[in-house]
Amino acid sequence: MGSYISNTPEEQREMLSAVGVPDVESLFSHIPQEVRAGELDLPAGLSELEVRRKVTGMAAKNRVYPTVLRGAGAYRHYIPAVVKRLASREEFVTAYTPYQPEISQGLLQSIFEYQTMICALTGMDAANASVYDGGTAAAEGVAMCRERKRTRAFVSACADPQVIQTIRTYCFGAGTQVELIPEREGRTDLEALKGLLDQESACVYLQQPNYYGNMEDAVAAGEIAHAAGAKFIMGVNPIACAMMESPAACGADVAVGEGQPLGLELSWGGPYLGFMATTKAMTRKLPGRIVGQAHDGQGRRGYVLTLTAREQHIRREKASSNICSNEALCAFTVGAYLSAMGPQGLAQVATQCMSKAHYFAGELEKIGLKRVHTGEFFHEFVTTCPRRDEVLQALDGAGILGGLPVEGGLLWCVTEVVSREELDRAVSIIKEVCGA
Repeated sequence: MGSYISNTPEEQREMLSAVGVPDVESLFSHIPQEVRAGELDLPAGLSELEVRRKVTGMAAKNRVYPTVLRGAGAYRHYIPAVVKRLASREEFVTAYTPYQPEISQGLLQSIFEYQTMICALTGMDAANASVYDGGTAAAEGVAMCRERKRTRAFVSACADPQVIQTIRTYCFGAGTQVELIPEREGRTDLEALKGLLDQESACVYLQQPNYYGNMEDAVAAGEIAHAAGAKFIMGVNPIACAMMESPAACGADVAVGEGQPLGLELSWGGPYLGFMATTKAMTRKLPGRIVGQAHDGQGRRGYVLTLTAREQHIRREKASSNICSNEALCAFTVGAYLSAMGPQGLAQVATQCMSKAHYFAGELEKIGLKRVHTGEFFHEFVTTCPRRDEVLQALDGAGILGGLPVEGGLLWCVTEVVSREELDRAVSIIKEVCGA
């Protein structure tokens, strides 16, 4: 980043003085010492080449699996070269939305296009410029639905546990009561939901597909929520949106999700982004920022931040959200990926994911690893596995990251980047371990 200018030691001391701490170490004193990375253990006086060799040797300790059969919220997909090429351009390498439209039209337009594509993917009327991650998006969606007399949020027990935890954290601070909708045979118990809702119900959150990969009856869930006067929030896998009914078609008031599958590397867990979209009636409740298209006095098209003022999010006593920023670079990357793939390309990715997952499930069933749940699934599924630890160890030795251990067995995932040969090889290894 040739134009990046860091702050000077004097400026650092001035900032530390303003917040009342003597040094940088004190600024992070609340973080336990054992989890701090600290400085790299490198001898002084090394040349650039020597440092590079040592750091490369350290990085080699990271295990990168050639074959990944695990998802659970983060997925390995193919990313076209043009996506990384565009996202690495210096003028886009920032995490922030620019305020000055007169000098930032290119970046503002890219975010506007991202919002437009998220709306096309979800069927909703408006989207924001993204939030931190999928869990944050779900929690902010719940906050959007909270009203003075409606302070109870119902969350499916079949949602991602980390998303549930994030929702609980946000709701604790806002005084919103969170209740889990029971699970029944790997899906949300909609009959139980009917008995839980009352006049204090603010919203129902449903994940589609759910954490176990199963497809839910989202239309029925939305109808139950609306019958009780509550809002319906759908957390969706954006790749699955290319082939399933859109959140809008299912009656969702808010659609949220993790955008990582859309062109972002796994990268050991981040940075990712949460996408949010909603109906026209709830657009003004969207947190964060929204880029809008406008025209000047001469009729020329331009892009600006719209609808909400930043001051709304600074005045903490009146704020409805603590989101003041967005992941602009990640949002730009997602926009580049969606543009490169197009509707047909994205549909092909979804089809391959689903087809390969169903093939793998069928082959596993032949050797005794039966699906725990029945019914439709997208690209994840749970199977029994009597010798689970031995199976995972054998796969690991072959360079394959196996399924995630969950109650009842292993949660497997197959995406378009896994070949049939790799699936057959995994089945062969599992068969040998299990003696099938």
